[in-house]
Amino acid sequence: MTETVNLDSSSPLGFKDLGLAPELLKALTDSGYTTPTPIQAQAIPVALAGADLMAGAQTGTGKTAAFALPLLQKLLPHANNGASPAKHPVRALILTPTRELAIQVEESVKAYAKHTPLRSLVVYGGVDIRTQTPHLKTGVEVLVATPGRLLDHIEQKTVQLNQVQILVLDEADRMLDMGFMPDLKRILALLPKQRQNLMFSATFSNEIKRLADDFLTKPQLIEVARSNATNDNVTQKVYQVAQSDKEALLIQLLKAAEAKQVIIFTKTKITASRLSRSLEREGIAADAIHGDKTQQERIKALDAFKAGTCSALVATDVAARGLDITELPMVINYEIPSAPEDYVHRIGRTGRAGASGIAISFVSPEEDKYMVEIEKLIKRQIPKEVVAIEKTSARSHSSSRPATSKPSHAKTATSNQDATATKRTPVKKKSNDPWFDKPYEAVVSQQTASVRAISTSKTPVAALLGGLRPNK
Repeated sequence: MTETVNLDSSSPLGFKDLGLAPELLKALTDSGYTTPTPIQAQAIPVALAGADLMAGAQTGTGKTAAFALPLLQKLLPHANNGASPAKHPVRALILTPTRELAIQVEESVKAYAKHTPLRSLVVYGGVDIRTQTPHLKTGVEVLVATPGRLLDHIEQKTVQLNQVQILVLDEADRMLDMGFMPDLKRILALLPKQRQNLMFSATFSNEIKRLADDFLTKPQLIEVARSNATNDNVTQKVYQVAQSDKEALLIQLLKAAEAKQVIIFTKTKITASRLSRSLEREGIAADAIHGDKTQQERIKALDAFKAGTCSALVATDVAARGLDITELPMVINYEIPSAPEDYVHRIGRTGRAGASGIAISFVSPEEDKYMVEIEKLIKRQIPKEVVAIEKTSARSHSSSRPATSKPSHAKTATSNQDATATKRTPVKKKSNDPWFDKPYEAVVSQQTASVRAISTSKTPVAALLGGLRPNK
């Protein structure tokens, strides 16, 4: 049974009013944080009290700190500077659906724990597992992991979970969408039954509620916004366009837009790679990030995007969670997701931490049905527009020119070459021998007679050549 917490959504004066330890407050000051967000103000006291928590908040509202800060506070009594790995068992486990989210969560945990002896580590797939094993063997109190790679370490006996006191499921709805339920059940079976559970999700589907019933004990429900809502700071638009015109419209918008950074979402890895190459050919600094990219390639693309050397990042939904780009001004849905919840997470990449953002969706007639479901989910109508696509660009001329046609100057050059070749053809001279000038006369009858004469010959052939010996 879920108990709803009705707290004042207004934030307190500062983090010090939440009862956090001085070491954590100092780290927050170093990071420039002074005032908690609504989700932090409501979730931190509940988590510090030891209750199970089911929290719903829009992406970009600071929910990582909402579970990381109370988690670290509760582990402080176990903090020590001992070198023995036995003194640093895994006491808190944070599960995330994607590598990018896992990396960013662990970076936040490390930043908040910088003035404490508590250790943290992140493990995820896509890299050699042997590079993670030595760090695990030194001992860590906080482990951030993706489910698949955590099970790999469990099978190799490089991690023990029998002392976990706190479990956090971050982006729980995305885990279910990505099919992690069997992995989650295997991991939960290995954890101590006596533990605190914190579940954070941007959307609350029926599957999420069933998951909460399975592993949360009398959880308290916190929602700082209406379930499945989108951020009011994000201006949403729909451009109605034919599928074949989407690329031209995208290039037109990117060249005219003032936004220096934009994430473009596609449904497939093939489309993401193709589109990024097309943008590069148009002089737009672009890169792609999807499941077929190695972790090193994905990190390199994200770093370039954050640094501003890459202005357009084309991504599949693997990047819809976990990308935290400061003040990202624009998100474009090049293709509309089939699951309406994914739309919420995609556009949640912009308008974060109170900043404003723009979310533009290219909707073809075939995708109208997806937009209907999205509008039902977010309970609002999105303005629809039709944008005129410029057809006079040099790119359009070159692409629309028939491949078999030739320019007029090419035809002229060809005709001149033919004329020159005709003029240079040598004139046939008459031979001095009159026999060579006679017309051709067939002599088939003579040749046939000669062949017949040879075939009827009775001349003996030598035995060495396969003939018959003459009779003696």
